[in-house]
Amino acid sequence: MADKTQSLADRINDALPQTFCRQCGFAGCREYAEAVAAGLAPINRCPPGGDEGIHALSLITHQLYLPLDPEYGRELPFAVARIRGDECIGCGRCRKVCPVDAITGGPKRLHAVIEDACTGCSLCQAACPIACISMVETGAEWTPEKASAASNRHQARKSRLERESLEQEARYAALGQGDLARKKAAIEAILALAAKK
Repeated sequence: MADKTQSLADRINDALPQTFCRQCGFAGCREYAEAVAAGLAPINRCPPGGDEGIHALSLITHQLYLPLDPEYGRELPFAVARIRGDECIGCGRCRKVCPVDAITGGPKRLHAVIEDACTGCSLCQAACPIACISMVETGAEWTPEKASAASNRHQARKSRLERESLEQEARYAALGQGDLARKKAAIEAILALAAKK
């Protein structure tokens, strides 16, 4: 039984597959859940959740079941991304878009997918400039446990990106203060020279 203190958006989010594929037109599963809860999006825009997911959302929201809207994709078997190493140029675009940090590799080096962490979102495939990423069916099922783990990795990634952004801003601010100190010293030196004349 659902926790009664849980918000409608929380319950919807918990029922979504947490693949962060953006096929629904939103930045992630949480954003889609909030839109559905607010009545701003229908319940049938999640291809990874498929028919079963739509039925779950119908029960949670008390809305009539609607078949998956084909404009947002179609239900497919679960597949993970695989990078063809002999073709990878190490540009890193795939790593930058992965919503769960499931891609490893360094600049101008071969990148690889951590398949156990891959949500099958295919964002990396769309980002690859040389099309060296394939989506490969593994026969595995996407389970609630995998969805929960993916959600945790997504939150960890968001936290890391926020921390890195703040650190970068602090470095820029420190550089700016250094520039200010140098400018102030240069002005004082010019004024001291002018005073001697």
